[in-house]
Amino acid sequence: MITFTDLSDEDAPKIEFPCLYPIKIIGFAESDFQATVVEIVERHTGKITAELIKVRQSSQQQYLSVTITIAATGKDQLENIFSDLKRVDSVKLVL
Repeated sequence: MITFTDLSDEDAPKIEFPCLYPIKIIGFAESDFQATVVEIVERHTGKITAELIKVRQSSQQQYLSVTITIAATGKDQLENIFSDLKRVDSVKLVL
């Protein structure tokens, strides 16, 4: 099995910017979770329309998954979004 840590920069998949890029954020299903993560992403992208946001609740309703598709402009933008999202206590995973 190959992991990302096994790949050199040369072997890593290349992303051509600008592109549509889905970001999946998983965290505790708190009442303001969706609004919080959307607000953080919008700081880096501008307003995101509702059709670009998909929300799923876990079967036991303990977790919420929010997938936001953005128009990614570069690696720095994505790194900043991921960094800001990971600072939120209720966020458990960002993909």
